[in-house]
Amino acid sequence: MALQEELEDYAAKAKTLPATTTDETKLILYGLFKQATIGPVNTSRPGIFNQRDRYKWDAWKSFEAKSKEEAMSDYIAKVKQLLEEAAAAA
Repeated sequence: MALQEELEDYAAKAKTLPATTTDETKLILYGLFKQATIGPVNTSRPGIFNQRDRYKWDAWKSFEAKSKEEAMSDYIAKVKQLLEEAAAAA
């Protein structure tokens, strides 16, 4: 399976993560996914009154040094880890 297809597969699986998944973890996944699919951040940082989008932008920006392929691999590994942890806790 190609890396892009595997990313899409794990992106769908990420939507099944338990509700107990922390916001911090969700932001890591968001940043990795954006870096993997779009590349480095290409928008300006949202204003102070838009905290939600600002956190998301910061998460994406934190991964800008990674290549798309590295971000894809890291995203897949993180989702696998979270799914295994959720299965072990069930």
